[in-house]
Amino acid sequence: MNRVIPGFLMAAGWLFLLFQGPPLLFWVVVSGGACVALYEFFRMVMSSLRGWRLYATIAVCLCPVLAAVAGQCDTVLAGMLASLLVLMALSLHGYGTIDDVLQYTSRSGLACMYISLCVAHIVLIRFLPQGAFWLTLLVGIVAGSDTGAYYAGRAFGKRKLFPLISPKKTVAGGVGGVLAGVAVAEGINLFFPVQTDPLILGLVSILLIVIGIAGDLTESMIKRSVGVKDSGTILFGHGGLLDRIDSLLLSGPVLYYLLHFGIL
Repeated sequence: MNRVIPGFLMAAGWLFLLFQGPPLLFWVVVSGGACVALYEFFRMVMSSLRGWRLYATIAVCLCPVLAAVAGQCDTVLAGMLASLLVLMALSLHGYGTIDDVLQYTSRSGLACMYISLCVAHIVLIRFLPQGAFWLTLLVGIVAGSDTGAYYAGRAFGKRKLFPLISPKKTVAGGVGGVLAGVAVAEGINLFFPVQTDPLILGLVSILLIVIGIAGDLTESMIKRSVGVKDSGTILFGHGGLLDRIDSLLLSGPVLYYLLHFGIL
C-alpha cells in the first residue's frame, strides 16, 4: 500500500498536468522536479558539497531545462553552454578550497548532461503539437516495461542481466518488460485520436524500452558506486525522484529526436 497510493497519485498528477495544464505549467513543474533530482544526485555523489556552492551548482546545472521554455533544441544547447561556462568559473573559484576540484567539475558536468539536458528534451516533447500524447506514450511504455519485467522476473527469472549492478534484474524480466511495454504502447495508440503506424511504433517501443533499461541500470550503477540504496525518500515507498525518472532520462531525448527527424 505504501507504494500503490503514491504511484496512483503520481500517475493521476502526470495525466492532469499533460492534458489539463498548458505547456508552460508543465515546464514549471518539471523544472522544479529537475531541481529535486539534481539535489538528490549531488547528495549521493558529493555529500561534502554544501551551502551556497551546492545551491549555486544546482542552479547552474538547471540552465538547459530553463532554456527549454522556448521549445527549441538550439536554446537548450545554448543553456548547456551557459552551464559549462559557469561551472568552469565555479571550479576556478573553488580551486584550493574544494578538496578535489576535478571531481567537482566532472560530476557537475555529468549532472548537467545526465539530468538537466535529458529532462530538457522531455520539456521539448511537451511543446510539440501532440506532445501530451507522446509523453503519455513514453511513460506508458516505461511503466508497462517495469511491470512486465517485475512479474516475468519473479516467475521465470534465473539468469541475471547485470548481476554486479542490479542483482534483481534478469534476462527473463527484460524479455517480459519488452513484451509488456510494446503491448501498452499499441494499446495507447488504439485509444488516442493521434495514431502512428503500429509496426513502426512496435520497433520504436523496443528501442525505447532497451534504452529505458539502460537508464535504470545507469542510475543503479551510480548508486552502487557510492553505496546508497535509493537516491532519496521524497516519494516514500518509491524512493527518490531520481529513482522514478531514471528510465525516462535517456529514453526521452531519443523519442524527441525520432519525432524531430520525422521517424515517428
